[in-house]
Amino acid sequence: MTKSILITGSSSGIGYAAAHTLQGRGWRVFASVRKPEDKARLEQEGFESVLLNCADTTSIDGGLAEVLERTGGRLDALFNNAGFGLPGAVEDLPTDGLRETFETNVFGLHHLTRAVIPTMRAQGHGRIVQHSSGFGRHVMKWRGAYNASKHAVEGLTDTLRLEMRGTGIFISTLNTGPVTSKFRINSIPHFERWIDWENSADPDRYKRELFHHLYEDTGRAPFQKEPDAVVRRLIHAIESPNPRPRYHITGATHIAEGLRRFLPQRALDAIAARL
Repeated sequence: MTKSILITGSSSGIGYAAAHTLQGRGWRVFASVRKPEDKARLEQEGFESVLLNCADTTSIDGGLAEVLERTGGRLDALFNNAGFGLPGAVEDLPTDGLRETFETNVFGLHHLTRAVIPTMRAQGHGRIVQHSSGFGRHVMKWRGAYNASKHAVEGLTDTLRLEMRGTGIFISTLNTGPVTSKFRINSIPHFERWIDWENSADPDRYKRELFHHLYEDTGRAPFQKEPDAVVRRLIHAIESPNPRPRYHITGATHIAEGLRRFLPQRALDAIAARL
């Protein structure tokens, strides 16, 4: 029987690469997107696509219901990939901006995860892969909203993994470092909507430290990988008989984990403050 997977955030980047690769491996891929034009584009490319906005529970429920109707009520895997960043200093981050970030990155992910579990319990198996980040375990300046959302994903996912033991449902986390995508470009509208940098305590700091990285293509970051590096770990998480609880992807995440084990917090703070 052909296995099925629902992938959120499939319009570009990692989700798009995952959809292509898994379809090529024989998976029945449901590539979810927020915009009708992206849905039409993916369908022209031969994908089964559904509209699913992770910031809208009604949209989540409707998108999943459409998938389950097409599969006859089965779903073998879920890849919660959708998410975005809101750059800015924490002291300038409005609560509503943080709330908007959590709606997609945390609450939408959580809602969809809970919604698929009854199906997976009924069929006796399933794989749920949560796309966290290296920033789910470490932090850098200017990324407070994103750091916080991914730390929340880590806590929910680690707990769920323990609670699903023995059910046949395996839970894995992807901790991804720098990967080629539209993440930087997609974060600009969120920054411009929510961060009043001109009236911040230190506007010049934004110009010195953030704008160059936010508004300009500065080339490849150290240890940057292409989306295929993430897809390879995803394949292991959904196809291996013994998937790992956690996958560190790119050298940056491995180095950060190593430093975390051996250095005190003051030293880690000093390193992160210089990045």
